Amino acid sequence: MNIKKAQQGFTLIELMIVVAIIGILAAIAVPAYQTYTKKAKFTEVVSAVAPVKLGMEICFQELGTFVGCTNGASGVPVAPTPTGFVATGSGVASAQTATTATITMVAIGAAGAPVKGLEGENYILDATAAAGQAVQWVKRPASTCVTAAIC
Repeated sequence: MNIKKAQQGFTLIELMIVVAIIGILAAIAVPAYQTYTKKAKFTEVVSAVAPVKLGMEICFQELGTFVGCTNGASGVPVAPTPTGFVATGSGVASAQTATTATITMVAIGAAGAPVKGLEGENYILDATAAAGQAVQWVKRPASTCVTAAIC
């Protein structure tokens, strides 16, 4: 009597196909995840500009000019101090004339160190204003935002 045993397990070709599929998925997923995390970190930089913008707008409405609307003066907040790992912005209000101003946010992390993946990235806003009208903010084309979707 010759009893045949049933085949058990996977063949080598089946295992190779599974490994190839996993490799292809990893090649697509890893760069997409890295881009996602970079965008998420930079979103924090973009949102960090809000208090500085508000301070600049209030300062302009009170003084009628951007001259004197600098960090730590006339209601404009001081540049944020980075804490922890999160990305914040430097929040520097600069280049004021009577009707124009600039806010530059640079991605920084704990103790002023660059945030991994955001080295050198910045978000620059230019403001123009006229007496009795709302301040108009425009993102400067020189901004190195991670993606136009968040800037």
